[in-house]
Amino acid sequence: MFTLSLLEVWAVLSTLCWVLSVQSYDWSSLNLPQEHLPYYFKNNPNIEKICQEDVECPYKLELDKKKCWGYEKDCPESDRMSVPTCPEPSRGWTHDKASQLDMFWTQGDFGYIRDRLGELTTLCKGREEGDSSLQCVKYLRYCQAKNLYIDFKNLKTVGSRDRFKEDVFKTGDIGGHCQLNQAMLKAQGEHKSPLQSWFAELESYTALDFKPIADGHCDVVLDKPTYLIKLDAGINMYHHFCDYINLYASQHINNSFNTDVNIIMWDTSAMGYGDFFSITWKVFSDYPVIHLKEFDGKKVCIKDAVFPLLARMRFGMYYNQPLVPGCYGSSLFRAFSQHTLHRLSVDQEGPVQNKIRITLLSRQTKYRNIMNQNELVGALKTVSAYEVTVAVFNMNVPFLDQLKVTHNSDIFIGMHGAGLTHMLFQPDWGVIFEIYNCEDAGCYYDLSRLRGIKYMTWEKPAKLTQEDEGHHPTLGAHAKFTNYAFDVEEFMRMIETAANHVKNHPAFKAAHSQKYGQPSKEKDEL
Repeated sequence: MFTLSLLEVWAVLSTLCWVLSVQSYDWSSLNLPQEHLPYYFKNNPNIEKICQEDVECPYKLELDKKKCWGYEKDCPESDRMSVPTCPEPSRGWTHDKASQLDMFWTQGDFGYIRDRLGELTTLCKGREEGDSSLQCVKYLRYCQAKNLYIDFKNLKTVGSRDRFKEDVFKTGDIGGHCQLNQAMLKAQGEHKSPLQSWFAELESYTALDFKPIADGHCDVVLDKPTYLIKLDAGINMYHHFCDYINLYASQHINNSFNTDVNIIMWDTSAMGYGDFFSITWKVFSDYPVIHLKEFDGKKVCIKDAVFPLLARMRFGMYYNQPLVPGCYGSSLFRAFSQHTLHRLSVDQEGPVQNKIRITLLSRQTKYRNIMNQNELVGALKTVSAYEVTVAVFNMNVPFLDQLKVTHNSDIFIGMHGAGLTHMLFQPDWGVIFEIYNCEDAGCYYDLSRLRGIKYMTWEKPAKLTQEDEGHHPTLGAHAKFTNYAFDVEEFMRMIETAANHVKNHPAFKAAHSQKYGQPSKEKDEL
């Protein structure tokens, strides 16, 4: 009679489980830009192995590419997506070029993720299987928790207009079954502030004498991984995309880009949240955002919780971010742009044969309008090599439609304002022309440096006309509270400079050759 030992049975079952996992893997669920796949496999060797074994895996060609983001422990600089350049001096920020490059990499690139991963510390340690845990970076700017217990009996959102109440929890209201280093937790309060850390929410984290889920202490159990997020202004693109890029950075820390997750908006008020860019949540989750007030008065348990990086952290991205002068090109910002556009299915339709695509963003507000906009647009249209679009981006224009215009703008022109944040989604060869910065020189210039595209602004004040001194409601004369007209000849000179940059950019040339099978002839025709 043929028999198998227990060891042999185990081996057969293990092999069968492995075969089934290989055969059942849904490769479409990765949903990543092609360029990002080697990086994903580098950080997920188990998935890489499944792809190697699965004849149906469509990503075989990506497996042999040696790529890494830069925060991995064994990532040489040559294998990164890109390396910043620092062609200009640091103006005293550093003493040598190597330090300047490293500072930019640490402030605004994947070096920032490397440093946060290096800070990740266990504050509450599980002692047995099924226990809870809490890990955080310094000052609780990012945390991740297992089997988290939250009692929202004191949330009391009804009638509240305070979005970030700091007295929701007392001892025992939030915590887990684990061994807590309370002294270390209490020492993390230096950055306590609504959009700078999670200290106010987690300072009362308690080591509980029960297992929240196993012992049945929950009214609601969230089985899916869950991101809890405090949001900046949803009606302002500059501020709201601080939320999104920090959420993307947090996914890198968590090493997961899965969209089968919950997102809970941590808002302790009963107020609604105006979100002009809500389509962007599809980049991160398959489900609608859940408002915290849905859990008012309930005991909620979360198997896998993430408290992500926040929009206004000290020295965070990109608000409150000091950025060393002279450097350009963050691969983190480029990857965020690619990731967002890919998941929203926004395609690059260019380059256009013998054309430079120019978009002028038309403001329809009281201040910072271009008084002679029609004259400037008319001048642009006299050049046959320019394809000119005048865009009005407001709440009546779906954000996805806005992105399709932006991503297909070789040159994007606009007055100082949050709409210039669209530069994040211009092609790599793009030019952002902040036609006038209204005496706020660093804001969008620094954002362009992070995105790695060329920035231009008005160079000759004598060829600019200011309507009046400006009328700030409390501060008096102010450059942002008036309107402007621009010399047409000088404007066209600057546009020609921008067009020359586009057509000579290596990425533009490569894309043109790939699409048309020949080098661009635009240099001779412009």
